[in-house]
Amino acid sequence: MSPLLLGILVIVCIGALGFAFVPALSGGDRAAKRMKAMQRDPQVNRQMASAQRSRETRRRTVQDALKSQTDALNAKRKKNTLKNRLFQAGIKTDTRVWIRNCIILGTVLFVVLFFLQIPVLFALVFAVAGAYVLPNMFLSARRKRYQAAYLDELPNAVEAIVRGVKSGLPLNDSIRLVAKELKEPVKSEFTRVLEQQSVGKSMTEAVEVLFDRVPLPEVNFFVVVITVQQQAGGNLSEALSNLARVLRDRKKMKGKIKAMSSEAKSSAMIIGALPLFVIAAISVVSPSYLVPLWTTSGGLVALGGAVCMLAMGIFVMYRMVQFEY
Repeated sequence: MSPLLLGILVIVCIGALGFAFVPALSGGDRAAKRMKAMQRDPQVNRQMASAQRSRETRRRTVQDALKSQTDALNAKRKKNTLKNRLFQAGIKTDTRVWIRNCIILGTVLFVVLFFLQIPVLFALVFAVAGAYVLPNMFLSARRKRYQAAYLDELPNAVEAIVRGVKSGLPLNDSIRLVAKELKEPVKSEFTRVLEQQSVGKSMTEAVEVLFDRVPLPEVNFFVVVITVQQQAGGNLSEALSNLARVLRDRKKMKGKIKAMSSEAKSSAMIIGALPLFVIAAISVVSPSYLVPLWTTSGGLVALGGAVCMLAMGIFVMYRMVQFEY
């Protein structure tokens, strides 16, 4: 290549680079000049400062609402008294009546074990344990069943409120529609919200009764959305639509976890029940084979140790198949 042609190519490249970068630099200078001009305008500065303060206020409001509801959730979980558990299970029995029924159950168990010729000390221990464990198992199962039924219907309630708000109804009327049209137990719980409002409480205070009955994260989400909207404003229908989608996704996830863990739960139930079936089968085939277990002191000690180890194994297997989600 000749030096003349090479020089022409170098000049063309330099010119192309100049045409490429000079407009960009001049445009950046113009943008910087416009920003400086806007910053010199007091009205623009006030508008920008006001928008910034509004964003900061809304952010602090959301943070305070989330913190207060999270603290309330933790307090509800720690304050797990008998009265609260009865209330959360949907049982209207008074605490004193419940304790009286537990004492009656323990007395009946003691009488039955005494007539079965179980030693008095062991009969007393089993009766006290049965009077404490059996009612608590029933109460826990009833509470979980109530919460499961509530969570199954909660997404429908949120979507009904979204449809009401989008159609132009106020939030109170949308909640009233839910209290009339939906199934139990959501129906009665939203009725309690309306009753709280009828005695003069605000919407923020009224929706907290939902969390008192069902202290779960899903209900906490709903209370937070309503609280933030009442305090800081915003698009309620959009927020509740997102919440409904989250609730349905969590429901699907729970179904998947339940299906994947069903085999482990079945295995744990079979392993836990196997010693009882073996004892029943031996008692039928050879009734006198296990008699020394409850007629001799050594047999009673061995039987007590076996029962304790079996209960410990069942508890460990139960905890192993309980998944948090």
